[in-house]
Amino acid sequence: MATENPAIPGEQPETPFHDLDHYLATPRVSGLSLSPDGRRLVTTVSTLNGKGTEFATALWELDPSGEKHARRITRSAKGEAGAAFAANGDVYFTSARPDPDSPEGDPVSALWLLPADGGEARVVLSRPGGVGSVMAARNADATFVTAEILAGSADEDNDAERRKARKDNKVSAILHSEYPVRYWDADLGPGQPRIFAVESGDEKEPGKPATVDAAPPLQLRNLTSDAGPRLREAETVVSPDGRTIYTSYTRPLAKADSRSVLVAVDVATASQKVLLDEEGMSYFPGPVSPDGNTLVVLSESDTTPHEAPQVKLHLLDVSGTADGPASNNGLTPLVPDWDRWAKPAAWLPDGSGLLVTADDDGASPVFRISVPASAAEVSVTRVTQDASAYTDVVVSPEGRSAYALRSSYEFPPEAVRIDLETGETTRLPAPAERPKYPGRLERLAATAPDGTRVPAYLALPDGASAGSPAPMLLWIHGGPLGSWNAWTWRWNPWLLTAKGYAVLLPDPALSTGYGQAHIQRGWGEWGKAPFTDLMAVTDTAVARPDIDETRTAAMGGSFGGYMANWVAGQTDRFKAIVTHASLWALDQFGPTTDASQYWLKEMTEEMALDNSPHLHVEKISTPMLVIHGDKDYRVPIGEGLRLWYELLSKSQLAADEDGQTPHRFLYFPDENHWILQPQHAKVWYGVVESFLAKNVLDEDLPVPAELGL
Repeated sequence: MATENPAIPGEQPETPFHDLDHYLATPRVSGLSLSPDGRRLVTTVSTLNGKGTEFATALWELDPSGEKHARRITRSAKGEAGAAFAANGDVYFTSARPDPDSPEGDPVSALWLLPADGGEARVVLSRPGGVGSVMAARNADATFVTAEILAGSADEDNDAERRKARKDNKVSAILHSEYPVRYWDADLGPGQPRIFAVESGDEKEPGKPATVDAAPPLQLRNLTSDAGPRLREAETVVSPDGRTIYTSYTRPLAKADSRSVLVAVDVATASQKVLLDEEGMSYFPGPVSPDGNTLVVLSESDTTPHEAPQVKLHLLDVSGTADGPASNNGLTPLVPDWDRWAKPAAWLPDGSGLLVTADDDGASPVFRISVPASAAEVSVTRVTQDASAYTDVVVSPEGRSAYALRSSYEFPPEAVRIDLETGETTRLPAPAERPKYPGRLERLAATAPDGTRVPAYLALPDGASAGSPAPMLLWIHGGPLGSWNAWTWRWNPWLLTAKGYAVLLPDPALSTGYGQAHIQRGWGEWGKAPFTDLMAVTDTAVARPDIDETRTAAMGGSFGGYMANWVAGQTDRFKAIVTHASLWALDQFGPTTDASQYWLKEMTEEMALDNSPHLHVEKISTPMLVIHGDKDYRVPIGEGLRLWYELLSKSQLAADEDGQTPHRFLYFPDENHWILQPQHAKVWYGVVESFLAKNVLDEDLPVPAELGL
């Protein structure tokens, strides 16, 4: 069990959601890796450090049988992540913790190995540019890593020299010749990702005695030396025998556009072969069948101003990859009529079926897709029956069980065992118990003006009733292609129900899990069906006797922030609006986001103007709290700055002659699209609570003292 965090003094609150320090100290589980023999599960657990200023990660081992307690297997201030089992049961992971054999070296993400038969973890590979992700073949002694090199480097030694020269001369400039130039919160370049095979060196490490225990050093062999920037954000899988790597490559197109093509890399020769390349379509690899002959492929069609993307699954015969010509022949649609966006997870060991997850009406269950010889016999069966969201699905060697992380709005991610015959799930002993939450969760639905069902979750505080109706917060999800169906640490409704609010979590048009038509309803017309859906479900919620319709607010982030801005200019029904990392002026946003090639295809210039909130600023009469991070490259800070200026200069609540306004702007100079630092998360929630209390409850709550106000 996780120990109590020393950064938290005082008495235990009623629930962790009644105190932000306790909430932030709740251990957070992510990722799941299963050993080839099925006897060990490893997950990553993030916990708050002793000062309460950072999250540190560690690897924990879970017992698949559910008999033994979870136990921590790594420990360091820098943390560990990215666990991958080798075929012999060794665990590879990455960490920037100091190497005990080279304590004077600069911290860098290195490749570490934890032996299957016990013993201390040790560094097996370190390089100045660091190591990214780790991959291992299931049935062979073959390990691979992703890592960045400087584009002009001839080899590893030359790359180290070039990096040292940049560092010593304090050069940070980057010369670009292609688009994009940044992603999320990172400037792209000068490093470019490559895929490397990790192989034994020819000699012992210099200065180390030739003992039985002294293993030869590992070295890297570049399998994608001519990839350029094509592997940025690539999805990559390894065949069971370790002989082939399948990866997406970004293919640049005219006018700064691009699409993803599917490439096979032969490990022995480092030769590459394009398997799938089609105009208007991007392809990504899924898992490889146990016999190595069939690759699951996920396709995504290009968007247009009038057509939403379509996501489909296929099977690709790769048994003759090394010899056949590049073509799309052999690509077989898998359940083409199933109206869900599936994420392929794992093959059954006998190759008879595939496990996938897919958003589905407020959940994200595990499904089994049969893969018989006749495509006409393919069927989809729902395996898990609860209203939870499943991720990181792995299958036991005998195929009777699967393991996954499961979450819902009632509990954070936890490891479970799934009986693949009955669908029964069993929670495995975990690093921490489920936190008790304050209130209850209900499912409701409204009917939109066009007759469409608009579903939602409603989190209600303890005590909400007809005699004591609760104020309500409309939370609008981002994406916009997503769904409120899983636990979230960043926007957690129970923190607000602990303050007495009800929180409404709707899935309007554009949400996933309700079929392609539900997405298409709002495509290119964000201010129409998504807005009317939100108003319809709000009407349904406030008609309840346990909701106070006179005290409501709207909140959203990213696309949800866009919708919050749109709502502000269309109605005055809400007492307050909180808009985080939000799109404000669509003519400005499109060319400045980190992925303009995607967003500029979604709307024509005329459509963008028709749906741009900034054109309605003069009608805004609701106090707004604007929140933005300067390192947000997805929705650049210019959106927040322009929104703030135009609220103060053009809205009905513009600044008065003394410069005063009920609007507020919470600015984070070093946060990105999300607020990730724990001390900033406390400030975020503290300011939001103060703003809502003043405008919704007519109460005065102080803002966090750390703001210095």
